[in-house]
Amino acid sequence: MEVTCEQCKTRLNIPDEKLPKDQVVKIGCPKCKNRITVDTRPGQETAPPAQAPEDLEGTGTFHLKFIEPKREKAPEQGYGYSDYSDDKALEFYDEGAKLALVMGHDPEQGQKIKAVVEDLGYRGVVTPNTRDAIGKMRFHHFDLVLLSEGFDGQPLDNSPILNHMNRLPISVRRRVFLGLLGENFKSMDNMMAFSMSANAVVSAKDIDKLGPMLRRAISENEKFYKVFMDTLAQMGKA
Repeated sequence: MEVTCEQCKTRLNIPDEKLPKDQVVKIGCPKCKNRITVDTRPGQETAPPAQAPEDLEGTGTFHLKFIEPKREKAPEQGYGYSDYSDDKALEFYDEGAKLALVMGHDPEQGQKIKAVVEDLGYRGVVTPNTRDAIGKMRFHHFDLVLLSEGFDGQPLDNSPILNHMNRLPISVRRRVFLGLLGENFKSMDNMMAFSMSANAVVSAKDIDKLGPMLRRAISENEKFYKVFMDTLAQMGKA
């Protein structure tokens, strides 16, 4: 979607998938910081017609603030677009970079896990809470998601993160490797992983061995899906 700042006339080209459907959002112009209103509801005007193209230097980061539409609607369980951390900068990552979302039960564990995934060639992204985590997953594709028991004070059997992952379309979910860490897990227990709808489980006591275990588990997962993914690619559905 293309929108234009009313104040400085800067033209912004925002991918449609980055905007929530049927809602009103406020975008901070990266050039003059003016608030631009974008209405994605059917039949609504989103911005005045663009004039002359402007120099977009320095537009690598812009701000999004999601606002609930005024119309009444039934409450929804879980987190929505408006729950994304209020008016925070939407981060951009290098195209083609493999992203890993890290959710440790405390900051120290989170940094340990980040170091492990970066040794495996991923860009580690540590998130502080459930709301921020789900916001990030809505805007970015993460190849690897690591969730620890006790993240944001939530047990795994009642985790909004797992609920969100289980609601993803299967075509999206199969492209995400989900690893769970917990005190009561037996590392690399495939049956436990299956019962938790995860790709691998690791005991929190084995965090020092997390790197080799993840490397093996991810490799096995890629081999398992290789023929399937190659067939999809040949059919133009990958």
